[in-house]
Amino acid sequence: MHKLIFALVCGLSAVAQAAPYIPATGQQVVETVPRRGDPLQQEVRRLRSQLNANPTDVTLAATVARRYIALARSETDPRYLGYAQAALQPWWQQAAPPADIRLLRATLLQSTHQFSPALADLRGVLAADPSNPQAWLTQATVQTVQGDYAGATASCARVSALSIDLAAITCLANVGAVTGKAATSERLLDLTLERSPNAPAELKVWALTLLAEMAQRRGDASAAETRFRQALAMSPRDSYLQGAYADLLLEQNRAADVLTLLQGQDRIDALLLRRALALQQSGQRNAMQADIRELAARFDAAGQRSDTVHQREQARFELWLRHDVPTALALARKNWAVQKEPADIRIYLEAAVQARDAAAAKPVTDWITTHGTEDVAAARLLRQLKTGT
Repeated sequence: MHKLIFALVCGLSAVAQAAPYIPATGQQVVETVPRRGDPLQQEVRRLRSQLNANPTDVTLAATVARRYIALARSETDPRYLGYAQAALQPWWQQAAPPADIRLLRATLLQSTHQFSPALADLRGVLAADPSNPQAWLTQATVQTVQGDYAGATASCARVSALSIDLAAITCLANVGAVTGKAATSERLLDLTLERSPNAPAELKVWALTLLAEMAQRRGDASAAETRFRQALAMSPRDSYLQGAYADLLLEQNRAADVLTLLQGQDRIDALLLRRALALQQSGQRNAMQADIRELAARFDAAGQRSDTVHQREQARFELWLRHDVPTALALARKNWAVQKEPADIRIYLEAAVQARDAAAAKPVTDWITTHGTEDVAAARLLRQLKTGT
């Protein structure tokens, strides 16, 4: 169970990553540093010190990397992912490092959308240990993001034989939600969550987040908000969850609530984007323009590093904040080649609608037809494409 919890903490809601931030003045507060007296921080420093003295200790390195990945999630700070990779550096370039190291490497590769090498590592781990639930669960996540639904379903089935019901059902519901089984998947997951009061908190947050997104995609904003709030009460600093809830609020023109939700979170690119959209919605032009300049600098820096992790967010930025439809459509197309989640469908269709180019959206429209994807927002956009409105 410990390994399963770790997978849920570090693998299923990727930590949003931000480009380096340069403050405008020397007086500007850049970061509130975690208290040195914090027990978790003290433990990590102690373990890191031990690892510095024994850098090739596999067990110690894996423990340090896990702690850093957990901190990356709990503190919404992507720098900890770099610290985790540094802990694994003696084995990072090895073709087949020890299993624990290889699984951690797969998790870190996944977090930067390096899906092919991540899957190669996961296959290596599972070849050596087919009873590893964390590896099956992480593999299912990557497969779902890439649109390999048959592979993801098979991986989730292996989870069902190795872990508790809520883990397996959430895994399967994540696939069913985008393959024509949304209603059945939502009912089953809701019932399973209700019957799992003693499940780990991280697992409950994952299930609640998925349930909220399912409700949102079928047009039930009230149920979606209830579930997002329940999840945030359990994990208030989860940046993926904050972004997803912010999107729901933006759909309802509740810009003030978005600004309250995301206060102090501008270090994270995806959340800064939502704040800029909220400022635009509320007519705060000067503050919006400042955020647009900051986002442009961050996306430009990412491009110079050949970092394509945020193409979905950059497409939204170009479409709705800079109103550059051709660039947005090109970014949405590139993003679609890498990942195929509901949010990827939506930005691709939004860009195609703005471009009045139904032909450009054909890869997505074919995908929706083939897989029976159910999403009221996508359906509305498809109607707009057909009518040219």
